[in-house]
Amino acid sequence: MPAIPSDLEIAQSAQLIHINRIAEQMGLDPETDLEHYGKYMAKIDLAVLDKLKNRPDARYVDVTAITPTPLGEGKSTTTVGLGQAFKHIGKRAIVTMRQPSQGPTFGIKGGAAGGGYSQIVPMENFNLHLTGDIHAITAAHNLIAAMIDNHLHQGNALNLDPHRIVWRRVMDLNDRALRNVIIGLGEKEDGVPRQTGFDITVASEIMAILALTKSLKDLRERIGRMVIAYDKDKKPVTADDLKAAGAATVLLRDALKPTLMQTLENTPALIHCGPFANIAHGNSSVLADMIASKCADYVITESGFGADIGAEKFFNIKCRVSGLRPNAAVLVVTIRALKAHTGKYKITPGKPLDSALTSENVADCEAGAANMVRHLENMRKFGVNPVVAINAFTTDSPKEMEAIREAALAAGAVGVSVARHWAEGGKGAAELAEMVVTACEQPNDFRLLYPLEWSIRQKIETIATEIYRADGVDYTPEAAKQIDLFEKNGYGNLPICMAKTHLSFSADPALKGAPTGFRLPIREVRASVGAGYIYPLCGEMRTMPGLPSHPAAEAVDLDEDGRVVGLF
Repeated sequence: MPAIPSDLEIAQSAQLIHINRIAEQMGLDPETDLEHYGKYMAKIDLAVLDKLKNRPDARYVDVTAITPTPLGEGKSTTTVGLGQAFKHIGKRAIVTMRQPSQGPTFGIKGGAAGGGYSQIVPMENFNLHLTGDIHAITAAHNLIAAMIDNHLHQGNALNLDPHRIVWRRVMDLNDRALRNVIIGLGEKEDGVPRQTGFDITVASEIMAILALTKSLKDLRERIGRMVIAYDKDKKPVTADDLKAAGAATVLLRDALKPTLMQTLENTPALIHCGPFANIAHGNSSVLADMIASKCADYVITESGFGADIGAEKFFNIKCRVSGLRPNAAVLVVTIRALKAHTGKYKITPGKPLDSALTSENVADCEAGAANMVRHLENMRKFGVNPVVAINAFTTDSPKEMEAIREAALAAGAVGVSVARHWAEGGKGAAELAEMVVTACEQPNDFRLLYPLEWSIRQKIETIATEIYRADGVDYTPEAAKQIDLFEKNGYGNLPICMAKTHLSFSADPALKGAPTGFRLPIREVRASVGAGYIYPLCGEMRTMPGLPSHPAAEAVDLDEDGRVVGLF
């Protein structure tokens, strides 16, 4: 097999078509429905939602994965490849995906445009500034932070407790030096000294709100409800109380609109928002999916990390807000990850893989498949028909793939496809697309895991026992007090967004496979009132990553012709 060029080389040799032609595939009018950002990107005017309201909804498919290794299992690439594949079987599809943060782009993980011959293009724009949405969120978030500290300096009429200000600052880069900082040092006119810190922008509650809102009016109301601090009587103080919500919303008017792009095979792709999947819901926007659902036969979206995190939040939070009902889910599997779920191997980004992970070992595949089986069982609990996509590597053997196929079908998968979209593009996922069509046509009984009327503890414990298979939940005294306070303040009827490691069903990233006999620790509980959920923390959650010893940024540059080089 000839060597496949780098992702960037493939993307830069792509035959892009004008964004107007992509819009026309969706039945949109380029003159009235688009706001152009050059020839290959455009924002979609939200007025199309009313214009298209009488069109039927597309079939709705979520792409998720088994519990991933630190290398990821190729969800984004599978999402794009599957979207491209529908054209090969005579059907129209639209891909909806998150915008990547520059933190991973310049750090170690890489981009989120897909890979090989299944990518969103222009890839450089996708992985860098795109249309500026993340920067708008940074500006809106930091405007509120500046107004908080100005309020303290100007006399503190709201009686804010400087030790209970929960609104930090953000930036869209990995910078561990800013995790904890002291501000206000210097002269009296330089502000009130206090300890605070920075999060990465995609961890901002504003990002989570943007991904869940359904209109400009709803956006303004949600931002106004955000709790930014507590006063000295321990009562919540909101962005509306600070009179900062209006200005913050103004900065987000354009960011509210999804960005239209295309795949390497000219399939429409809507790119919008990028919330973290461990501390937030980790899905692209409700608005993008609502628009896409009126413009194609199938909408292929992606939820972050494994199905215990991203897909659970997709079902219980995103679908609850949007009202869209998923018809099927694709569970992405890699042979190397299933072997790792035996607990025998350690995978470290930047270091060579253990040779056993790339050598035939059917027994390890069968043992590690317990992780896949549990995810399939969980999808069935939501009444969604699952299809397994084995994201193929050249080192995978036919016997290993057959073992996975047998285990998946026995666990209730509608179909199992060996997907080769990375090397072959859409045609390499045509079989997978046919299986997704079959899954969508089967009876579907989508249901949520819990009603909002349950107490916060009931909802937490249902996720812990039903999805993670924990024996129970242990709350620290502080977490128990926080739950009681949230219910007293009227936040008890919000859904739950668990903040947990993505590397295990449990809260211990070293516990692989399908663990049992553990309890889930809840050390702290926070409320994202604007986004509309409670998020319990099951361990230490990094909201500002650091750079590795050799960050990806070292390789990024421009050549003599001004073309980007070194970007994946």
